[in-house]
This record gives sequence, structure tokens and C-alpha cells, in this order.
Amino acid sequence: MVVASPLRGRSPAQRRLILVASLAGLVALLLTVLAVTGGPPAEQERAKRFVDELARGDYPAMYAELTDAARRARSLQAFTEDHRRAAAMATAVRFVPGEVSKPSDGVVDVPMTVTTRIFGTLRATLRLPFAGEGDDARVDWAQHLAFPGLRRGERLQRTTRLPPRADILARDGTPLAQGEDRSSPLGAVATAISGSLDKAPGEQQQRLRELGVPDDAKVGISGLERIFDEALIGRPGGVLRAGNRVIATTTPKAAKVVRTTIDPQVQRAAVETLGEQFGGLAALRPRTGEILALAGVAFSGLQPPGSTFKMITLAGALEARIAGPISTYPVQTGATIEGVEIQNADGESCGGSLRLSFAHSCNSVFAPLGAKLGAERLVKTAEAFGFNADPGIPGAATSVIPAAGEIGDALAVGSSAIGQGRVLASALQMGWVASTIASGGLRTQLTLRAGATTRRVRVLRPSTARTVRSYMESVVKVGTGGAAAISGVRVAGKTGTAELKDTTTPECTPTQETECPPVQADDPTDTDAWFAAFAPARKPRVAVGVLLVQNGQGGDTAAPVAKQVLLAGLKATG
Repeated sequence: MVVASPLRGRSPAQRRLILVASLAGLVALLLTVLAVTGGPPAEQERAKRFVDELARGDYPAMYAELTDAARRARSLQAFTEDHRRAAAMATAVRFVPGEVSKPSDGVVDVPMTVTTRIFGTLRATLRLPFAGEGDDARVDWAQHLAFPGLRRGERLQRTTRLPPRADILARDGTPLAQGEDRSSPLGAVATAISGSLDKAPGEQQQRLRELGVPDDAKVGISGLERIFDEALIGRPGGVLRAGNRVIATTTPKAAKVVRTTIDPQVQRAAVETLGEQFGGLAALRPRTGEILALAGVAFSGLQPPGSTFKMITLAGALEARIAGPISTYPVQTGATIEGVEIQNADGESCGGSLRLSFAHSCNSVFAPLGAKLGAERLVKTAEAFGFNADPGIPGAATSVIPAAGEIGDALAVGSSAIGQGRVLASALQMGWVASTIASGGLRTQLTLRAGATTRRVRVLRPSTARTVRSYMESVVKVGTGGAAAISGVRVAGKTGTAELKDTTTPECTPTQETECPPVQADDPTDTDAWFAAFAPARKPRVAVGVLLVQNGQGGDTAAPVAKQVLLAGLKATG
């Protein structure tokens, strides 16, 4: 029997249509076959999702892939802690899944590559058991599945040790802390900045565990030892075990020396000039943001900055154009805001031009000027100078000013504008403010590592920075900062005297039964003394911030200290 071809006797166009229809039928048939036979098994698809979520560290999503029984046996918090603990034990930083196998006897194998900080690259298979049928199949998870390659009942364990700690050097290569005893030829000058070693406090411990550091190891807890701790530790060595099985070993590797920006001459001047006085002193290079010296509580102690904050208030007022070189103000002993009088220091009568008002640190001018500037612009200016932000130095305190909506009324804004109220700053911060003005309104990122690349941010218009700089020169020439003057060098500075106690005395009328308390003489412990400065004023090479806690007035006690450090800084950078 002969079957006639459906194409015989057809025109070319009809033949094409018949062929297209035949191919469409074949495709439909193939799709039907695939639908019947199915795509990848549900277990394989779920296993792929599970390991992809593991690679992202999405533990809640992983937990959703588990069987009901597995979730009843282990809470999400415990499940997450199991995975994080295992990853930290292995010092794992990355999980990369390979090709997911098809299920065999209810188990899906996934080859995993794990990159670790100290044990190199580990390769093992994560064997995921499943329970349930079809789309209901889910991972029947148990604790040993928290890390690839573990067998039932096994947990990761490690023993590690550190290499010898790396040395810390000054910018010229002089050791600041070296060897096991962390000694230095600079003696106490280096000790004041190098810091100390001990067991890690709680806030450091978890991070160090992730790096493979033994819990009983002595690490940096203060000073440069704390700031550069991870760079000084090097790479720990040791053994990683799965139960009793050794799965990886590594040898400790010492870190390279850390060369800092600390200048021995400037550091010596800072430590010796501060002496036994409680406070802080910081010296910086304005152009690079390098910290040349730190003494006392320079970056950790926060106190009201007093009138050094007027650098910020002046800059904000100039930027907002609510004050300028031709502005004049009443000569008076105080100003009233919200019915409360804010007095000048020692009841001084001052005012006149904006320059003279700044040079003589007139509260009667700058408190109302701050209130006029307003909370929003005052806070914005302070934050541009670095307030309310991490200074970028580990362990350094954050200088703060309340949010604009939290400062309060005009009186509170005025008090903040003269560095009182709830404004708090460190000596490092106020030295940084001076450094920003010295750099023409560019705030340079702070650094303690020699040779580091630093970022600069525009804070003020160059013209504003020049005006503030000029007014700061007047502080030293004719104002409250004369004790910081250096022969032959133009110094720009700003004094600050922050009140720590309520020095007002209530009215008292003596009676037969009572006597009025005697009027107390000025007590220097009632105030913090501040000074922030840079030199030379026109081509700055060094900036300083000085805080002397409960030590009188800034112009009397802090300015002379700043002068000695400026001299050392000029010599070191000349």
C-alpha cells in the first residue's frame, strides 16, 4: 500500500504552511512530554535556593526552607546563631555553592567552597536531607548542617595562637611600641600615645573571634595599640577541627610594622606641656589631616567647648549673610534672651564691630547672633565641621550638638552658639575645626597612618574661611588669646572658657535668724579652659586643640600650652 505524501500536488506556499504546522505540532508534543516528565526535582530547586540564601547570609529565608519538625526543634534565633557561630569559628568570609545534584535517597549534595580569613580556602560537600513529597519536600535540617562537611554530632572547634605583635613607629621611624614589652626609646612620651594591651573587652571580643584571635590573647585596649589593633595582630595560626577530625591547619604570620603620623618632637611638647594637668591636646597638619600629637584625653574626653564654638557660630552667620565685616553691636555687659540675661565673662563690657566682638569673645553678641541664625542652620554648620559624626579614629569620641528640633527655645540656641547648653566636644574636634578654617574651608579626613590618602570636603566658602581666619588673628593680636602670640609668626586662634557650674547667687536678705552666704571669689575649677589655633595664619602648617578641665580661663591657661605645641609643630614641619 502506498501512502501519498501530503505535500504532493501542493503549491510551494501550501507546502510551507503544512511544514510550519507540522513543526508546531512537534513542539507541542515535546512540551507535553516535558510536562509529563517534569523539570528539575523540587528538592533540587529548594536546595539551590537554600545554598544561595546561605551565600547571602539570609538566615530567615533559609529557615523558611526547613521542615516543620526542624523548625519546632530549633528556633530561628538558635538556627541563626548556629550558622554564625560556625562561620566565626572557621573565620569564614564567603560561601560559594557549586552545582546542585539531583536527590539520591532523599539527600541533595551541594559542593561548597568556603573562603576563610586564616585557614585559606576550604572545600566540602553540604549534604541536605529532605522530607516530604513533591513540592512539599523541605530540608530536614540538623545542627551539623550549619557548616559544609560536618558529620552528624560534629561541631567546629579551633585552637589558634598569634604571631609576635608588629611594632608601632613614629613618622620618622622611631619606635613608639616594639617587641614583647612594647617599649620605646621615647619613654613616657611614647607611652602617653601608644596605649596598653589586655584581654579584649566585650565590644571588641566578637570581632576578634571572627579574626581567629584567641579569647585569652592580649590585644590593644587603648591608644595606638587599640586604633591599629587589627593591623598589628597579624594572621593567627592554628588548627581547625570537625569534632576530632583535623580539616585545616595554618601557620601564624606576623604583620608589617605600622608607621604613624605622630611626630616625636610635637608629641614630646604636647605631653610635657600638658604635664599633670587633666585635659587633652591634639596637633594636626591642616593640609593632610595627619595627627601629629595626642596627649591626655584629646580624643576621648568630651566637655562643653565654650567660646571656641564661636568659630562655628561666626562661620554660620557669615555663610547665612546675617552678619559681616560692617556689622556693629551694642557695647554692653550682657544680653537678654527669653527673659534671661547671658553675661560676658567677668562682666566685661564689649561689642562694637563683629571683629572686635569675636576678638573679645562677647557672649552679648554671639548668643543673640546664634539665636538669629536659628537652630537648624547652627546645627547644620556644626555638623559640616564634623559634629554628630564618627571622627574616623577607632576609640575617638563623637562630638555632639542636639538635633535642631531638640535644642529648645531661642535661649537654648543662644547658649549652644557660645558652646554651652548640651554641646560637647573633644580637643581633637576643636583642633579639627581650626584646621578646617586653616585649609580655606576644606575639612580633611583625620588620619594616624603615615602616607594614607585622605578625603577633603568643602565646609565653607573660601571667602568665609578667610574672614574667620582674619578674625582669629585678631583674637591673638588684640583679644583674649594674646598668650599664644609667637614672635615673627602670625597665629590665628580662639579662646574658650566653658562654665561647669551655676555661678549665679540668689538674692539674699539677712534676718535675725539667718545670714547671707559670703560672696565667693572666682573659682578656676568652675570652668574648663580651651584654645584652638593654627600657624602660620596665611600658610598653616600646624593646628592645635587644647582642653584643660577645671582650669580657669582659656586665654590664661590653655593659650600658653597651645603656644608651646605650635612652636614644636612649626619646627617639625618647617
